[in-house]
Amino acid sequence: MTVLDAASPVPAETLAAAPRPDHLLVAEMVQPGSRVLDVGCGDGALLRLLIARRGVDGRGIEISQSGVNASVAHGLSVVQGDADADLAHYPDDAFDYVILSQTLQATRRPKAVVEDLLRIGRRAIVSFPNFGHWRVRMQFLLEGRMPQTANLPDPWYETPNIHLCTIRDFVDLVDLLGARMERAVALDATGRPAPVNAPWWFWNLFGAQGVFLLSRK
Repeated sequence: MTVLDAASPVPAETLAAAPRPDHLLVAEMVQPGSRVLDVGCGDGALLRLLIARRGVDGRGIEISQSGVNASVAHGLSVVQGDADADLAHYPDDAFDYVILSQTLQATRRPKAVVEDLLRIGRRAIVSFPNFGHWRVRMQFLLEGRMPQTANLPDPWYETPNIHLCTIRDFVDLVDLLGARMERAVALDATGRPAPVNAPWWFWNLFGAQGVFLLSRK
């Protein structure tokens, strides 16, 4: 399998659409040739990107049957499963990376899920929409309603999100778990990274989503 660098074009048959900025950032964090488990992989878009650009040995777990079907149709090794219930069945250090992309807020027990990610993988990558973003705050302030944004598009009565958090909240969780934060990036609403040296309050206010690379201490 050919490993492409981040600047190389991906064949149209491999990636049907331009990759999302957060997916590109996740791929940048993964070492080529790694064993990867993508938890909540959806239709497999991130897995396909990782296989095409990083040459990973990729596996996926997805709760929706439609997502599993779409992933399998693309030739991916994906099984149906629930992050809250099924990660406990995976052995320690089974993968080099375990990824939870835009799924943390939909889990019933996010703390336990992140603990499982760090147990199963030598490293964990977690991304999530930031509920502290200024657009969210403005909708609360001016409209008094549950906000809808590009990263939180569903109305409150249809959203799968049950544990929304801010970037600051997640940093506190990482500290509570005693995990090592190897890299942290906040992406704005256009997918551009916030300044690396900006304080946490700046990330929490202007970051539309956070992407974190974690490992055990």
